[in-house]
Amino acid sequence: MTRVPQQIKLFLKPILQAIQDLAPIALVIIVFQLFVLQQAIPNLPEMLIGFLCVIFGLALFIQGLELALFPMGEKLAYSFARKGSLFWLLLFAFLLGFGTTIAEPALIAIAGKAADIAAQGQLIEPTAVAKSDYANGLRMSVALSVGLAIFLGVLRILRGWPLPVMIIGGYVLIQLLTPFAPKEIIGIAYDSGGVTTSTITVPLVTALGIGLASSITGRNPVLDGFGLIALASLMPIFFVMVYGMIVLP
Repeated sequence: MTRVPQQIKLFLKPILQAIQDLAPIALVIIVFQLFVLQQAIPNLPEMLIGFLCVIFGLALFIQGLELALFPMGEKLAYSFARKGSLFWLLLFAFLLGFGTTIAEPALIAIAGKAADIAAQGQLIEPTAVAKSDYANGLRMSVALSVGLAIFLGVLRILRGWPLPVMIIGGYVLIQLLTPFAPKEIIGIAYDSGGVTTSTITVPLVTALGIGLASSITGRNPVLDGFGLIALASLMPIFFVMVYGMIVLP
């Protein structure tokens, strides 16, 4: 009996894992479509092709994370720790959060849609310039907030500050600010926290935190290396509400 070559095994492993991960989603859709709605699945050939694309795309994405982004983030953290320069490490953390967020497609789409709705509701001038300024202001607010969040997260790892205190304190501050923010911006602010967790930011920032915690004596990668993404999801809520208080009437 012929043995499966190692290269084929390496190729099939992420695809099989992707199929396993997506199987519950497909099962839920099929059950509700056929047995609850009792309707045939529309555009079945196109859906099957799309599902196959998702499987291969997810498999390639996971491989890319394991081969490139995670090792790169950890190596950068080790290099900055060996260099011993707090300024460059914190500057890199801020720019990493800012740069990956400002170009996030989901954020661009959400900011544009928010500008359209604000113009329809007469919150801003219904002109292309006004909508562009409003959307760019939202993007800049979120990007600055994520940059600051990664900055504080790295500083937390270095100083050993407790993560629960920072998270609870942040949510308390957000709850105190919410009654004073314009009603039209509150939903956008809370949604902006989820928009920031992009496919590039999350693995790179997580790897940075784990690598940094691993390279510092007395830090535990499991306890201290995570939490950056929580801060990156929390900070935009506060910043966008402040932005709305400044810009909206």
